[in-house]
Amino acid sequence: MKRHLSIAAVVLTSFFGIRIQAAPATQPADAEWTMPLKNYQGTRYSELDQIKIDNAKSLQVAWTFSTGVNRGQEAAPIVVGKTMYVVTPFPNILYALDLEKAAKKENPKKWQYEPKPEAAAQGVACCDLVNRGCIYDNGFIYFNTLDVQTCCVNAETGKEVWKVKLGSINTGESITMAPLVVKGKVYVGDSGGEFGVRGWLKCLDAKSGATLWTAYSTGPDDDVRIGPRFKPYYDFMKGKDQGVTSWPGEKWKIGGGTVWGWVTYDPESNLIFYGTSNPGSWNAELRPGDNKFSSTVFARDADTGEAVWAYQYNPHDLFDHDEINEHIILDLKVDGPDKPARKVIVHPGRNGFMYIIDRNTGQVLSATPYINQNAAKGVDLKSGRLIPNPEMEPKVGKTIRNIYPASPGAKDWQPCAYSPRTGYLYVPHQNLACDFESVETSYIEGTPYVGANEKMYAGPDDPANMGFFDCWDLINKKVVWRLKEKFPCWSGALVTGGDVVFFGTMDGRFRCVNAHDGSSLWEIQTGSGIIGQPTTYLGPDGKQYVAVLSGVGGWAGAVVAGDLDIRDPTGALGFVNAMKDLPKATQKGGTLYVFALP
Repeated sequence: MKRHLSIAAVVLTSFFGIRIQAAPATQPADAEWTMPLKNYQGTRYSELDQIKIDNAKSLQVAWTFSTGVNRGQEAAPIVVGKTMYVVTPFPNILYALDLEKAAKKENPKKWQYEPKPEAAAQGVACCDLVNRGCIYDNGFIYFNTLDVQTCCVNAETGKEVWKVKLGSINTGESITMAPLVVKGKVYVGDSGGEFGVRGWLKCLDAKSGATLWTAYSTGPDDDVRIGPRFKPYYDFMKGKDQGVTSWPGEKWKIGGGTVWGWVTYDPESNLIFYGTSNPGSWNAELRPGDNKFSSTVFARDADTGEAVWAYQYNPHDLFDHDEINEHIILDLKVDGPDKPARKVIVHPGRNGFMYIIDRNTGQVLSATPYINQNAAKGVDLKSGRLIPNPEMEPKVGKTIRNIYPASPGAKDWQPCAYSPRTGYLYVPHQNLACDFESVETSYIEGTPYVGANEKMYAGPDDPANMGFFDCWDLINKKVVWRLKEKFPCWSGALVTGGDVVFFGTMDGRFRCVNAHDGSSLWEIQTGSGIIGQPTTYLGPDGKQYVAVLSGVGGWAGAVVAGDLDIRDPTGALGFVNAMKDLPKATQKGGTLYVFALP
């Protein structure tokens, strides 16, 4: 979804709806954390190893900071030198925190920058007013605001360098994603698929904010930046102007395909990779055809934006299975230990399949279920197409029961972590099924355009637990170990050179586990549910610290953040039914926690 029917829009219909600057020579390697996914490849792995399996039990709170905003805190705290930067949910305040003062228990705030987004943006933000973080590059901080703006701020002074408007909330657009900066270019995508917007990725000049190019997800080839270089691997992805011809009439103009998730970059090929969201509306009977290029991964030239290849995960998506989840760039020996490593991207699909794709060609090398699912029958590796399950196909006026995974998918936006030490991928995700009914809907600009009723509940893998944290073996394509939580695991994962893994839970616990076997090493109760992205860094004192934001919300936590009525099971587009016990387990919050060894 675009994890966005605002909590305001939510109430309407019950949830209607860089290149990174090198660290100074005096700093040890990996001292900093300068972008949410840690690096261009999106591994969320740090070499820091002071915190280890045998001493993690001694972790304690080093310091805290209140953001002053009690909504869903999905951002990653980033660290550059002696300063930490944190961006809040709406109103998207950017804080710079002095780490030396923080270590001394003094007020750490160096400055705060307030972009003052339009208040009306709260009405078109699907699934809470979240922001997934900022990025540092070459002396500047870049981040997005809910009202479709991108900001550039001087990292030392907090002075605004530029702020540009990229879209309009009047059409239902918003932005919640974290930008990526590569070689003086800033990549930003929109949200709003549940409002019938048209998805895009824009490339901005890092110095001026000027738009260098726009790549739409739907429309004619020129708009999608498809030209002579476009060579998709599969036949079903080939053809002229498929962003128009795979839609009825002009439905492509309101077809979704927004870009609200993650962008990764491969310096060797100079390609960026990102996924697009579901097609609009959720009522698939209103949009016969494949609905390209929704639910698609694009590989684009990082400089020109030209599409080099694309692959559609979910042609004619039926269940809001956005595929905006991260595409982690790895070299893996998927053909056997004696064969050369393949250059791949790894994508934990919302549709329930773990994809390994050749990143130079777009060939799907494997697509393995990592959770029980019946929304599709599998993936045909020869044709590349998802194999639909006709028994689960929604129809207007008919409720299809026990579909899994539900609309949030087997995993939503929350990023995984990959350890080159263990070779495993650490996957925070959910175990959800749903009842789904398509309903008639019509498009009115700037208003919810959904066309479905849904009710969610625990999936078949475990009726008592809706959250899983998996250790996944990419080579052998299997779960190594799995931890279970009552509520969805909606926070990001972090893995380190100390072979420890960190993640948070929606009832407010921050956990550290053994990367090899999942055994619990330490946990602490925070003031609110955790849906943020943990990071780690070396402080000015040479100690390793771990930071995370505590503040429940997002689509999964909308029942708390949006004060929704638990008596309405369809609230938050059906998530309230699954999360009706969450208000008993946690409360609103907005606090940064930082931990260290004594």
